[in-house]
Amino acid sequence: MKVVISGFYGFNNAGDEAILKAMIDNLKMKWPELEITVLSFDPRATSSVHDVKSLYRGWRRDTLKKMQAIKNADVLISGGGGLLQDTYPTKVISGPLPYYLIIVMLAKLMRTKVMFFSQGIGPINTRYAKSLMKLVANRVDLITVRDQHSKGLLKKLGIKKPQTIVTADIVFSYLISNESSHLNNLLRLPDQSAFVAVSVRPWFDQTNYYGEFAKALDILIEKRGITPIFIPMENHHDYQAAERVISEMSYGSQCRVLDPNLPPNDYISFIKNCHLMIGMRLHALIFSALAAVPFIGVSYDNKVENFLKMTNMWDVSCDLNNINAEAIAENAMYLLDQPEMYIDQIQCKAKHLRQKSDRNLELLDRHFLSKTT
Repeated sequence: MKVVISGFYGFNNAGDEAILKAMIDNLKMKWPELEITVLSFDPRATSSVHDVKSLYRGWRRDTLKKMQAIKNADVLISGGGGLLQDTYPTKVISGPLPYYLIIVMLAKLMRTKVMFFSQGIGPINTRYAKSLMKLVANRVDLITVRDQHSKGLLKKLGIKKPQTIVTADIVFSYLISNESSHLNNLLRLPDQSAFVAVSVRPWFDQTNYYGEFAKALDILIEKRGITPIFIPMENHHDYQAAERVISEMSYGSQCRVLDPNLPPNDYISFIKNCHLMIGMRLHALIFSALAAVPFIGVSYDNKVENFLKMTNMWDVSCDLNNINAEAIAENAMYLLDQPEMYIDQIQCKAKHLRQKSDRNLELLDRHFLSKTT
């Protein structure tokens, strides 16, 4: 059996690398003989880390090898994550949405089955993106999405075939290792401090939220003596965003920033040692759910708000456009004072979402892999 996986891999984005690891580890566990090929921006690193075949994802090289791999595959897995959106500039063949859909169209032209796997759909705003989605997605063999909003958007776009099945983000099926090669050496931290993990990211030309994060963390340091620990989920982009927040703080010298090149398992292992997460990145919040650590989300995208509502944490969270330092600090102190109820709630939700996430693998087996054995 052979599968090809297409996604945002090899860019050192911890969320997407966690998606890939969750997929590969579960595929290998269920189908040890499965031959996996990943389309990656950094094929050498992807192959080394995951012990799979990997080909360069772009069109500058490995083009014939990619086409051959797709042609010979039993199924092309497109996903997971938020691949299909036009938030970023979209032209005829450039931009995330055209790239991933061209890969899908190539597969269909070569009569290879395609599964949209645990996808988060949207936003999709331009006429071209909507037309392209309708043209290509209606030819996909199976679609699973990670939330109800994505299913509703596909229906609105006119994607009627195949049936869209709501599951959950595949990272909820992440097989966490108790071993962390870097955990003991990550940071030298004060023993008595409450560690608060923080995830910030750049978001186009918006900058006001850096100051609000800074004020909120200053309040928490002043009133609760916390140590903020920044988790840079996307290499230098998030590292620079963390430095921007720290530069606007009165107590910035008390903050720490983790190495931006750590594997997802190390971030999850570290978050387990924290008392709270205040985060923008969806997968930073999912990592917190896996670690059973209460979290406050700052939503910059529907996918974040959807997750916060699914986990019943929206009441203590906020939208990026309405961020308020005092409210974040107040909610943070509330969660720090009485975490037990939220820990139980988060564990219950994570267990439920794990079951829904596992359905992605069950459907993959039923529709594609079991038919080839």
